[in-house]
Amino acid sequence: MSAYVISEVDDVRDPAEFEVYRSLAAKAIAHYGGRYLIRGGAANLIEGGSPPKDVIVVEFPTMERLREWYASPEYAEALNVRHTAFARRLIFVEGVPSA
Repeated sequence: MSAYVISEVDDVRDPAEFEVYRSLAAKAIAHYGGRYLIRGGAANLIEGGSPPKDVIVVEFPTMERLREWYASPEYAEALNVRHTAFARRLIFVEGVPSA
């Protein structure tokens, strides 16, 4: 069953570091079988609190593979940059087929 990472970016603190993070993360995502479904674009908040500045959705083949990616040494390098580059909410969702 597919699994998804939803990243809601709230505050880009350092645009140059944000681009470094994106490059490192993209390589790690591809290495672990992930693929971008949404990467940026205008987000229109319809309900709820403040809108995120950026929304990213990545699909992985399974939740196990997603968790391997997140704990991987390849992604750890991107995470080191992330803390100074931007703030976000990160959500893992397991895909459930609709009835």
